Order: sequence, then structure tokens, then C-alpha cells
Amino acid sequence: MSNGRRHDFDAVVIGGGMVGLCTAALLEREERLSGWRVAVVEPSLPRAPDPDSVDLRVSALSRASERILQAAGAWDAIREHACPYTDMVVWDAASSPDARDALRFSASETGEPDLGHIAENLRVQWELLESPEIEGVTLLRAGLESLEFQADAATVSLTDGRRVTCGLVIGADGGQSRTRELCGISRAGWAYGQTAVVAHLRTERPHAHTAWQRFLPDGPIAFLPLRDGRVSLVWTTTPENAAALQASEPDEFGRRVTDASARVLGKVELASGRAGFPLALWHAREYVRPRLALVGDAAHTIHPLAGQGVNLGFLDGASLVEVLADAVEAGEDHAGLRVLRRYARWRRSENALMLGTTDTLNRLFGERSVGIAAARRCGLALVGSQPFARRLFVRRALGLAGDLPGIVSRSGYAS
Repeated sequence: MSNGRRHDFDAVVIGGGMVGLCTAALLEREERLSGWRVAVVEPSLPRAPDPDSVDLRVSALSRASERILQAAGAWDAIREHACPYTDMVVWDAASSPDARDALRFSASETGEPDLGHIAENLRVQWELLESPEIEGVTLLRAGLESLEFQADAATVSLTDGRRVTCGLVIGADGGQSRTRELCGISRAGWAYGQTAVVAHLRTERPHAHTAWQRFLPDGPIAFLPLRDGRVSLVWTTTPENAAALQASEPDEFGRRVTDASARVLGKVELASGRAGFPLALWHAREYVRPRLALVGDAAHTIHPLAGQGVNLGFLDGASLVEVLADAVEAGEDHAGLRVLRRYARWRRSENALMLGTTDTLNRLFGERSVGIAAARRCGLALVGSQPFARRLFVRRALGLAGDLPGIVSRSGYAS
């Protein structure tokens, strides 16, 4: 692949999932990186979503992600198929959703039109692939075989025998990142001993564009509103209970979910297939090396109770592109360690805060001590009674707090 340049590509993104495609689109649209050649390595690109159904895997997209996806040229198409939610109710297993110690968050308190959107992962991936910003990106339909790094280039070897050179490798290939493994970058963290069971449900009462989450001793059970009136279930529980739930008859499954949710939406019925995903917290010990940067789950995995996984990944990609563009504009070696460490310092601190918060909440609500449970409910009641505290929580959930990349913070990308 000769193009008359030192490298075949300026950047090669390993992984064509949501975060990888979004990062590639942002690289392509950045005016200060005009003329860059970008490639994405991905052996299995997504199928077109079925317009008459909702895929099983969904994400709660924050306002920050909305603005990033807008910049990537995909948001308008995603929004047509997503479900906005305007409220969120969180309560303890020993309480009830209408009790004084239940937390209620509302978009109306912050002047926002909603708290986010529930969207199919497949739809997000597909619309990024169809984005006009991706048209200039080269898609390399193969897997990653090996990586070699030299002082002035990186060589990417693919499973189909091709070898391409580039100035920068961006690892966006998920929690089991081949990129991270080939580079010998270790992780710190642990498996939770929990499994998230996901399914779609029909409910007796309408979801009212509200996300519902009840904290049980073994993990939270959440209902996320879908555009077709159903809800998406995310039930975090023990691996043994998860296996039993997945193997149970549909009627029994519905009864168990109805009871576990305290009938917050009345009787529920299974309305889809079921799947289970083991949960873990991992944080890469290094985000960057010379000519290498990790983004998304390749750098960090998080407990799903706050719904922040892919949102953190989108922020990683947007922040990395901003750091690269600033460096190119200043005439710096954008793929050198000095520049890439700016990205690592920026995002590592922000991600560590969210990883720590979700881990603490999961452990706190899993505590079975009567005394701690009582203190926990008092704390919820205190937060719920303070409008300022609720607004802070909402701002963080929207992705509008902390050190943000320009495409999120600048008013030009307001909703």
C-alpha cells in the first residue's frame, strides 16, 4: 500500500466497535488533521439493524456522548431509533420506589430536555459505519496478528497476511484487547463474581420514559425504557442465579423479575431472548506508549450500574483526537510519548474517578449489615432532599462535569 508517504496511514484504529468507529470518524472530521489517512482494522463489521425490532444489547448514552456522536456524523440517525428518558428512580431493596429515601432524578431540575437516550449498540455501530465522516476511512477487513514499533513508525500485521505501516496505533478492541496483550500492558482490577442478565420485557404499566433501578444484596436490577414501549432488563446477580434465570421457563423468569423489581411496573413478561455477561473492573496500567494509545474498554472496564461504559470510551476518543490535533497544530511529534501522556493523564484521572465511584456503590449496596443498610438509606434520603446534590449527580451522569473535550464543552455542540 504505497501512497508516496513515509507510512501507509497516519493512524490505524484496531477495533471497529462503537468506540473504534467513533474515534476514526472524529479523526477524519478534525480540520487540524486534514489530509490524515485513517484505517480501521475489524474482521466482522455489523449487520444492518432490523427497523422493526430492538437488539438485545443497549446502552444509556449521555449528553456528552450525544454531542460526540453528533460531531461524528451519526447522532441524528441514532436518535430516530433511540428512547429518551427524562427521569430516574433509584431505591434500596429494603425500601420502596415511593419512599422518602428513594432517589429521584429529573431532567426538569437541570433545564435539560432529557437525561440521556437508550440506544441499541448495534444501531450505534451501524450508524457510525454509515456516517459521512467514515467515507474517507479505509476499512481493513481482517484481524490483528502482530504489532511492531520502530522509532518512526509502527507496523500492523493482519491475519490475512497484509502488513501496513502507520504513525500511530489506537487500540479500541475491547476488554480482551489483542492490542494491549501484544504490547505487554498489564491491568489492575478484579472480577466481581457477578453476571449481568439482559433481556427485553413487556410491562403491565408504561415505563413513563423513566429508568428504574433497585439495589438488591447480590446486585442491582434495572429497567431501561425502549422506544417500542418495552423495557430492557439489566439484572446484576450471582453467576449461579444468572444461570438459573437464563435456564428458567419464560413464565418463571417473568415471575422472578416481577418480584425482584418490587412490581415497580407491575407484572412483567419476557419478550426477547436472554444473555448473561460476567462483570469485572479492570484498568490498564498504561494508556500509552510511543506510537500507541488505548481507548475505551481496551483501557478500562467498569461495572454497568451507572451505565457509563461506552460513554467513557467516547470521551476517551474525543480527548485523544483533541490532544493529537493540538500537537500537530503546535508542530510537535504527535505520536511521541510526551504528547500521548497528556491524553493518558487527562483520561486516566477521569476514568479512575468513575471506576472508583461505581465500585464503591456496588460494594456499599451489597453490604448486608443492618447498621450499614440503615445508614445507606439515611444517606439516600439526605441526597434526595438536596436539589443541589441531585443536580450535581445529574451533571455527572450527563457527562457534563469534569475535564471535558472541546466538542462536548463548546456551545456549538449544544443539544
